Amino acid sequence: MKKRSLWICASAAFAVAAGLAGCGKTTYFDGRLLPPSGISNRVLIAIQNPSAITKGALEIVDAYYDIRSGYTGQPPAYSVSGFSGALPISIQSMPEEQMGAIYGSGDGTLTIANYQTEKATGSVSGLNGLSSSIFMTRNGNYVFAASQGSHVLTIANRGNGSSYPLGLPGIYRVSVNPGGTMALAFVQNSNYAYYPRQLTTAQSLNYSGGPSTWPKAAVDCEPQTGPGWCLFQAQSPDAVDATGNFYGAPLVFDRPVKAVFSADGSTAYVLNCGPECGGTTSSITLLPVAPLIFPQGQQSGLLPCNAAPCARPPAVPMTTIRIPGGASNALVTTSTMYVVGQRLMPDGYFGGFMTVVNLTNNTVVPSTGSSPNPVSISDGMPGAVSRILQADDNTLWIAMTKCNQGERFYNEQPYGCLTMYNTSTSQVVLLEPYIGDGTGIAAVTGLHKIYSVQGGQVYINSTVDGSSIDNQYVTVTGTAYDVAYMDAVTDTDNTVY
Repeated sequence: MKKRSLWICASAAFAVAAGLAGCGKTTYFDGRLLPPSGISNRVLIAIQNPSAITKGALEIVDAYYDIRSGYTGQPPAYSVSGFSGALPISIQSMPEEQMGAIYGSGDGTLTIANYQTEKATGSVSGLNGLSSSIFMTRNGNYVFAASQGSHVLTIANRGNGSSYPLGLPGIYRVSVNPGGTMALAFVQNSNYAYYPRQLTTAQSLNYSGGPSTWPKAAVDCEPQTGPGWCLFQAQSPDAVDATGNFYGAPLVFDRPVKAVFSADGSTAYVLNCGPECGGTTSSITLLPVAPLIFPQGQQSGLLPCNAAPCARPPAVPMTTIRIPGGASNALVTTSTMYVVGQRLMPDGYFGGFMTVVNLTNNTVVPSTGSSPNPVSISDGMPGAVSRILQADDNTLWIAMTKCNQGERFYNEQPYGCLTMYNTSTSQVVLLEPYIGDGTGIAAVTGLHKIYSVQGGQVYINSTVDGSSIDNQYVTVTGTAYDVAYMDAVTDTDNTVY
């Protein structure tokens, strides 16, 4: 009876939509064209092995009615046509640009999906092997890929079709700023961060004699006979001049794994994973973006110095914020940062925590009786990639992997891998029971719900109280791995930079 009434309501809405289209109404939000499916609240699901002969698919569901089929059951499903990637694991969703970049871990492809046409428009060329971390700039011009197996940071310029593999042994993650002008690369079990820079014609000529002619801060320049890009170690600018010549000691990080960026785009917050990644202290290091910009001739300013006295005054102080709850992922909302990580507990297991940081004065927000900081959240694998995003009703949602190997499961607490946190009340809702790794979240903003992927299946929860919403009509065949709200207002919804 419930399904029949759903179809009646949906059919009525469809009739209204069809009437509007007949009167010339072909847009539905912010001037966006109505897609072929006719759905205006779409969630995209990345599915692995949906059939015996297909290794990957991108299915679209109606997030208003929470159904995967048409209003009357036909068609039985909607999808992004032309997608052929194998084992998709991530969707970099860019709804403002009406596109998504889907990475397939089975074949190393990064496929571009056009949200307006609901079609795959091809894959990025020039990548080197499988990527452990990969991101596209929002303008679609550049792709930065960390290939741990090939030991290279690949920079693919989609504008001219060029590709530069910059050697960096152990590289496993890369972060790109939303403006698409700066990237940072990170090496596993290392205390260093690296940034690429496009060279001018003069620099290319000067560095063409091989490593002996490179700036001392450069770890690789390619191609060596006439390099177009160099990869530099992030170091004190008082020890590195404008051309990258090295005069002193490098900045000291503590197992850096990722960078997130300030709302105004001027600062990169480097997350130092610390103990959960084999280091000493979890913290955040602030780096100015301007000196790290990769386009030719647009850099300005200096990187900060890690200690005084610096080799070349004037010294720029380096700011580091100690994070008591661990720092492997974070989300910035205007002047507040929510930092997620794992803290080693007295019994030897790791427990999940979130630390709230005031970016106005770069300090951890003090705890109170009703608002502890850090606050306990779902456990996860130390140092692993987690998911965090902001949703309706002042809520943050955090998804973890391997939460069944943490503190709570050791103490026989049946909580799962998904946490809801209310930023107004500091209330934490730990969802239960455990149903598998949390690998994706999408906030369906305006409809007070989130879609998530846990244990390879799609679930829906209310942002009002965290309660479950019926998911029987959005479950998929195969293994779901990531989700994205295609019709979100901004790229910050489910986009991880």
